[in-house]
Amino acid sequence: MTTAAGGIMETTLERLARDYGRIEEAIRFLEANFRHQPGLEEIADHVHLSPFHFQRCFRRWAGVTPKQFLQYLTIGYAKELLRQSRSLLDASLGCGLSGPGRLHDLFVTLDALTPGEYKTLGAGLTIRYGFHPTPFGTCLIALTERGICTLRFVADDEREQALEEVRHEWACSRFEEDREATERVVAQIFGTDATEGGEPLRLLVKGTNFQVKVWEALLRIPAGRVVSYGELARRIGAPSASRAVGSAVGDNPVGFLIPCHRVIRETGVIGGYRWGTARKRAILAWETARRQEAE
Repeated sequence: MTTAAGGIMETTLERLARDYGRIEEAIRFLEANFRHQPGLEEIADHVHLSPFHFQRCFRRWAGVTPKQFLQYLTIGYAKELLRQSRSLLDASLGCGLSGPGRLHDLFVTLDALTPGEYKTLGAGLTIRYGFHPTPFGTCLIALTERGICTLRFVADDEREQALEEVRHEWACSRFEEDREATERVVAQIFGTDATEGGEPLRLLVKGTNFQVKVWEALLRIPAGRVVSYGELARRIGAPSASRAVGSAVGDNPVGFLIPCHRVIRETGVIGGYRWGTARKRAILAWETARRQEAE
């Protein structure tokens, strides 16, 4: 779907990515000034928009008002979300299910390199990559025939650095830029029709046995729900390994799809995200808004 913007045809994802820049700036402002609970006019002024245009931009991106969104970012709300999510997960997993209903979530399967493949750093693989707009800024996505091996968010001036890091991680693979192939996958992940029931998304990850175990556990957390690092450690049978679990969460190579953003501190503090705490807050609140809309 495209719209005319200044004579240029703009896709839905491009418009959302453009909106996200202002949303991220607003979230950073709220992080720095939450104690005095700034109102709509003050936030809009900070991002150089009128209150009317800021409210319209915000609703277009998040589906809720800035006031509702601000509620999702509070520590009190995060603590309550932790409590609700724990009860929901306990009930569903106790029945032998892999997880609760995943409305507005994606069906993702994970495959890991064998120890031998791990040592050879992806030798023999062809990796196709591309940079694309998403509702949370530009992403770098990389694909193999066996699945998505990288999804990371990048600033426009960090594209080359991000690509070099991925090349280093898969040092023995052959890289090809293929925007057509990667654009289709990005549309499936972030497009307006990106809901459960579509073609499954396959991931190919390179990690230790412990890391893969943590990433598999992350896949069982539904959209709009959260767990603490300690709870995640308990769920993989390693209750004393919260610190190691935190490191594995931080090393996640496939952002958003392996939802490391759904892990927060027991205190309700939302922090510790590879691609910035403002983006983590944005994704969590965006997912929460959509979950509540569906309930």
